[in-house]
Amino acid sequence: MKWEFFVAKNIVFKNNSKVAKPIINIAMVGVIISMSIMILSVAIVTGFKQVIKNKITGFAAHMEITGYSTDFSYETNPIDRNQPFLAELKNINGIKHIQTFVTKSSIIKTGDQFQGIILKGIGKDFDWNFLTKHLVEGKKLNIGNDEPSNGIIISKKIADLLNLEVGKKIVLYFIQDPPRFRKLTIKGIYDTEFEEFDKVFAFVDMRHLQKINNWDSTQVSGFEIFIDNFDKLDTLKNQIADIVASSSAATGDFLQVKSIKDIYPYIFDWISLFNTNVFVIILLLIIVASINLSSGLLILILEKTQTIGILKALGATNKSVSNLFVNIGAISMTKGIIIGNLLGIGLVTIQYLTHLIKLDPESYYVDFVPVSLNIWHLIILNLGVFVIITLVLILPSMIVSRITPTKAIRFN
Repeated sequence: MKWEFFVAKNIVFKNNSKVAKPIINIAMVGVIISMSIMILSVAIVTGFKQVIKNKITGFAAHMEITGYSTDFSYETNPIDRNQPFLAELKNINGIKHIQTFVTKSSIIKTGDQFQGIILKGIGKDFDWNFLTKHLVEGKKLNIGNDEPSNGIIISKKIADLLNLEVGKKIVLYFIQDPPRFRKLTIKGIYDTEFEEFDKVFAFVDMRHLQKINNWDSTQVSGFEIFIDNFDKLDTLKNQIADIVASSSAATGDFLQVKSIKDIYPYIFDWISLFNTNVFVIILLLIIVASINLSSGLLILILEKTQTIGILKALGATNKSVSNLFVNIGAISMTKGIIIGNLLGIGLVTIQYLTHLIKLDPESYYVDFVPVSLNIWHLIILNLGVFVIITLVLILPSMIVSRITPTKAIRFN
């Protein structure tokens, strides 16, 4: 063990000086607070991004294949559900599920109240995992029968606006020529707390919408594709687009592939701001922790001026004495980082288990602060903080080169 580290360890852990000990403790507390806040910030941002992405893709899937259109509309042109590229897509590594859908705009009328909604027609291949998870009343639709299900699933937002409940019959009007309507029974009510979608989407058997559109059973609005890793979205989209384009060229169809980012860019622009915000927070906290430790180290150098003089008189070089104070700062920082990690992870765990801190779902899309910790985020954060602050600590430690043994020993 080098003498610099041995002396530094004793100063940090065994020093009873009325000046040095409080200085080291204050610097350490600054690191603890900064580290715990950084961990909380990363966990909250990661949690928010994860929850919002899961809710968006639960409604609209990760990607969709539809007929070519220059605008975004829920009134779509039909495409054949028996596409030659489907078998090839199902063999792509990363694709979890493919399902057909039909969308159509409608108006709910109850008494003298009206509400415009978007009906999402679903079939036997519909993945119920997301919707079942968010059902607060009723049950899912039974679409396995020969006859179309006469049920509809609406959101709690719509149910509250129109004073609706499970079992109640509603009339859906379709503005077309000639105008049409359907009388359906509310089978379930869901609540995702994502107002952007809850206020407009309802789920019905797609056979109703096919009939209203004068489509046959082979015609749908498109295909929804779910993948197992959101980080692969762009790569898989390009791969799928190439396959669909080749198939479309052979059949003469005009199809397009859109990712969830293409369909709702404004939501993902908002999510991308999270990364900027957390980066700024981490940067500011690292600066605060660095200044805290550097200031403490400068004061400690002044307090240990006589010690520095004695060490130099005994033959210690400027470099070794500088290393001594860098070690003091590094040991204090490491202790602060460890305690900060324990505190930060502890707070994240408490929030994860108890949902203690609540939010307004109309503003934040969730009713509590979501948190998610990634082991790699923690490792990168800890290594980054340690390396940056250690480099910063070299600057104040260089002041020892200006201290001469004769003046230092006489210093009082």
